[in-house]
Amino acid sequence: MQNKLIIDEKCREMIQYGYIVIRHFPKSEKHCLGAEIRSTMWQLQRLIVTAIKRYHKKTTLSELDVELAILRRQVRTAKDMRFIDLKKYEHWSRMLVELGKMVGGWIRSIIAK
Repeated sequence: MQNKLIIDEKCREMIQYGYIVIRHFPKSEKHCLGAEIRSTMWQLQRLIVTAIKRYHKKTTLSELDVELAILRRQVRTAKDMRFIDLKKYEHWSRMLVELGKMVGGWIRSIIAK
C-alpha cells in the first residue's frame, strides 16, 4: 500500500509542476494544448485512484500506462513548439519517467501474482 501512496503523491507533484509550466504557455495555447495537458494529468490522477481502489487492477493499469504515454507526447510537443524551455521540459520529463517506472513496476507485480 505504501508504494501506491508514493505514486499518488508523485502524480500530484507532477500536476502541480505542470500547472506552473502551463501558466507560461502563449495565451493562444493555454486553452488548447494547455487544456489537453491538464485534462490528461487529471485523467492520470483519476486512473491511479481507480487502480488503488479496484481489486482487479490490470486493465486500469494498462489504461494508466497509455495515458502516461499520451502525456509524454503532449509535453514533448509543447517543447517542440517552444512553449516550454529545455530546462522545464527536462524536469517535467524526469517526473514522467519516474511515474512510468512506478507504473511499470506496479504492472509487473500484478502480472507476477
